[in-house]
Amino acid sequence: MSEEPIKGNERVILFDGVCHLCQGAVKFIIKRDSAGRFRFASLQSQAGIRLLQAAGARVEALDSVVLIEHGISYTRSAAALRIARGLRYLWPLLYALIIVPRGLRDAAYQFVAKHRYRWFGKDETCLVPTRELKERFLEDG
Repeated sequence: MSEEPIKGNERVILFDGVCHLCQGAVKFIIKRDSAGRFRFASLQSQAGIRLLQAAGARVEALDSVVLIEHGISYTRSAAALRIARGLRYLWPLLYALIIVPRGLRDAAYQFVAKHRYRWFGKDETCLVPTRELKERFLEDG
């Protein structure tokens, strides 16, 4: 896992490391990000907490995916849509949903987030990346 700090132009996705839906989303993103534009850290990790603090993200961001892009943090639907925009194939087309009022987008996001453990399950420990993907994950330390 990478120990170096993120650079201003990097994109880091902070995710719930024990949530099966969130782990699946990370794997989905990795498969569609062959250029390796996104890096990852769990919200529960020291690296994730440091990044949240450095980006000035609020504590309630801990219940949401967080994208830190060019030093700015995005949460909930804004993060999801910005991540989709950075993927290959047709996924960037989803960014058109940004025109939907944020309150509506976030309400749908929060509904799924509220039920994610019940619907998809959770682990007792965070996702551990494979040897091939370790450089894409930020390390505690």
